[in-house]
Amino acid sequence: MRNRGLTDPSDTFAALRAAIDRTGYYPDVVTSGVSDAVAGESVTAFYVHHEPTIERDEVRRHITVVVLTASRLILAHTDEHAGDDLLPQPYTSTSTEAISLSSVRSVVVTRMVANPTSGPQPAAEAVLTVGWGGVGRIDLEPAACADPQCEADHGYTGMLASDDFSLRVSAAAEGHDAVTSLLEFAASLSAATHPNAAS
Repeated sequence: MRNRGLTDPSDTFAALRAAIDRTGYYPDVVTSGVSDAVAGESVTAFYVHHEPTIERDEVRRHITVVVLTASRLILAHTDEHAGDDLLPQPYTSTSTEAISLSSVRSVVVTRMVANPTSGPQPAAEAVLTVGWGGVGRIDLEPAACADPQCEADHGYTGMLASDDFSLRVSAAAEGHDAVTSLLEFAASLSAATHPNAAS
């Protein structure tokens, strides 16, 4: 929902907390998980994405908080659950992952712009995909040669893609500010993972 790269670290964390509060989704629980993962490091940029989902006849909520520090990318996911055999009462679960910026292999940004012939337009949709080698995806298809009559088996060809984290934001659902904010966060992350970023 919001991404800000502010110069004063205390202002940045305060803005992060305010963005979490605005979602109205268990802000104390979410902030506690994020704060523990940040572990006192200064926050340089962040993005908060609140995504309700419909499951059967219930609305379940999910919040993703992405935080950039000088040395790490931190992902925090909080979900709510109706209760189960282990915990019969409704509960939340928060999982966090901290990735060293030196481990990030790719930052892929896809932006969709409607009516591009009408001059500069804000992006209508954006997708941020970050890969660090934790999850790989292989897409295979039968290989072929240039001879259309050839019936030989040429094996397979494919692509190995790193797809550890992906976040899609649409102006139609979340508003243009949310799309712009995701693109701002992606730019901050790209800059932080540049080979000369530390120099």
